[in-house]
Amino acid sequence: MKSSLHNKQLMTGNEAAAEAAIQAGCRFYYGYPITPQNEIINHMAMRMPQVGGTFIQAESEIAAINMLHGSAAAGARVMTSSSGPGISLKQEGISYLAGSELPCVIVNVQRGGPGLGDISPSQADYFQAVKGGGHGDYRMIVLAPSSVQEIADLVYDAFDLADKYRNPVMILGDAQLGQMMEPVEFYKPAKTYLPPKKWALTGADGRPKNVIKSFYPVKGELEKFNRRLQKKYRKIEETEVRYEEINTKDADLVLVAYGTCARISREVMNKASKIGYRIGLLRPITLWPFPKDALRRLSQRVRTFMVVEMSAGQMVEDVKLSILGRCPVHFYGRMGGGVPSTNEIINNILEVLPKINAADSVEMIEI
Repeated sequence: MKSSLHNKQLMTGNEAAAEAAIQAGCRFYYGYPITPQNEIINHMAMRMPQVGGTFIQAESEIAAINMLHGSAAAGARVMTSSSGPGISLKQEGISYLAGSELPCVIVNVQRGGPGLGDISPSQADYFQAVKGGGHGDYRMIVLAPSSVQEIADLVYDAFDLADKYRNPVMILGDAQLGQMMEPVEFYKPAKTYLPPKKWALTGADGRPKNVIKSFYPVKGELEKFNRRLQKKYRKIEETEVRYEEINTKDADLVLVAYGTCARISREVMNKASKIGYRIGLLRPITLWPFPKDALRRLSQRVRTFMVVEMSAGQMVEDVKLSILGRCPVHFYGRMGGGVPSTNEIINNILEVLPKINAADSVEMIEI
């Protein structure tokens, strides 16, 4: 399938991620099948030969992430994707990519866990993504879309951010976003010019010698390198925070949610407003860097927060750290592939905020 500009197409989130990567100039994709992200592999297998790219179904997730390392070191735009157990297998390679300062994009279409789990939607890979699931003091930029269009948009941005900071970038989705179909428009032209990468291993072309490594055996070298990494991460925190804020100005309670849960929370907000509850929504788009300053600002004027996640409560810890006890933080979550319903969340809100009156509360629950 060949995309044309300004022409909306009905696609799954997985297909949109793959096509946006191609439009962004990705020409090397390495992956291994695992549900619920296999449409990415299928799309890449079909499209890469059409654009002169390379698609390899590796023998394992470990092989795929190390192939990514090689192509990224040569200066190419590269991507891999997986879910749950597959991302776990890639963690050592991700640490090596961060330690070698190699730009790449990794898509995680989350599924239920722990262990092999199931293929239902989940958000229980949050810690793994934002806290550095591999070894060492490293960070990935983590982007959290909540629609098929936003998946495409953030994949474009992911490649640019990866190149800008020489750092791995993760798109953190879930099975529902990956499998659902919505209209999507690829509004950016295919990349014909990529930023120069003077650091890349491009062969003996007369340039100064380049070395890409994450091994620093001489005493003091590794600490110096880590200090430079941390300086880069602080710059990312200062300049790349993204979030969406809706109806928070007069809100008594602000929902905090990302991805699929943000879509559900938006509907909760709309239903609650019809009977007089003042509910707002803050949707982190960058899970790292996290919008802690926005939450800290809100905590000075709202009564309480409720974090909604498809997990046992992972992002809620970052919300609490951001607010530093200024107001209560409540949590509602579903685990193991469970998806919260609007009524479940509303019932929890009713336990937090005083009821306007019993009749209205019953009517709202039955909407």
